[in-house]
Amino acid sequence: MKILVINCGSSSLKYQLIDMASEKVMAKGTFERIGQPNSFLTHKVNGEKYKIEKPVQNHEEALEFSLEQLLNPEYKVIDSLEEINATGHRVVHGGEKFNKPVIINEEVISTIEECASLAPLHNPAAVMGIKAAQELIPNKPMVAVFDTAFHQTMPKEHYIYPIPYKYYNEYGVRKYGFHGTSHQYVANRVAELEGKPIEDLRIISCHLGQGGSICAVQGGKSVETSMGLTPLAGIPMGTRSGDIDPSVVTFIMKKEGLTPDEMERILNKESGILALSGVTQDCRDMEAAAAEGNEQAALAIKIHNYLIAAQIAKCAVAMNGFDVMLFTAGIGENQKNIRKGICENLKFLGVEIDDERNDVKGEERLISSDNSKIKVYVVPTDEELMIAKQTLELIK
Repeated sequence: MKILVINCGSSSLKYQLIDMASEKVMAKGTFERIGQPNSFLTHKVNGEKYKIEKPVQNHEEALEFSLEQLLNPEYKVIDSLEEINATGHRVVHGGEKFNKPVIINEEVISTIEECASLAPLHNPAAVMGIKAAQELIPNKPMVAVFDTAFHQTMPKEHYIYPIPYKYYNEYGVRKYGFHGTSHQYVANRVAELEGKPIEDLRIISCHLGQGGSICAVQGGKSVETSMGLTPLAGIPMGTRSGDIDPSVVTFIMKKEGLTPDEMERILNKESGILALSGVTQDCRDMEAAAAEGNEQAALAIKIHNYLIAAQIAKCAVAMNGFDVMLFTAGIGENQKNIRKGICENLKFLGVEIDDERNDVKGEERLISSDNSKIKVYVVPTDEELMIAKQTLELIK
């Protein structure tokens, strides 16, 4: 059984072809700058990387060229597109309409389009990817897997905002949460590492990358998360502010004469680690600058780690404590000093890191000390495999 996983951004398309018998990635790639004259594909197979410049106008052209690479005689992994049994599509926002993956039909596509106002950069791109796959791989089942679906188990007291109810009733304004596929995958994996049923565990998952979120998983279900109506909320990220006093927004808009779109761009593209450090949006470069004596970068690290720890504590409140914590995604998996800095803010909860165990990049490992009251792990995420598994489950 071979599953193709597709993840469309506004100007990009990522794909993986996975052999579900072995859960091995047969080939994967990323098409970047779709619609621009300098668009290109990076295709990876058998440990080799091929960068191919190819101007494409839209996602259908990008997907068609990407699928051709799976059949390319130089490095083909299948003989025919007929060998692809199904396609799983990552969809960022399912609103309140979807609380689990679904088989895609015209009604599902229409509903994804209706949710586009909640994710204007992502949902229209997902629909383009779905329609392209319908044209290029017809008569094969397709499944939509939603970033927001895992968080639909949050209790109402955790997702309703303290603003007039009419905005929830009329526009669906509430906390939704994101990175659900990742949080679900790593939570299940850490339960396996603990050798305990996930139903018996209270887990805090820290997905830390260019975008990041914290999630409280109780009994295998999301009960709290740091992102909100949009992926702007929560912890400070590469270029996103995370939570701030809402009045800061209107104060700056009035002072600077900014439009809503201009202010939104500042919060999404010019804030977070980039703004705090003054030098970079990359945590690695921020640490390097701090090590060279850059005081602003050193302060940025402290703020970053403190605010993440505060969100972890909030998630602990949601579950009346926690048993296991894990770090995942680019920063979480690879930056030991960030992990340690966050955990040092959580000593009052009994969290203690073992420096030797914590000296790890991109591998599953227990990193807490034997004296720690909370088990702490590094668990690499695999959102594509999770999407493939959920796709397979639906089409069986």
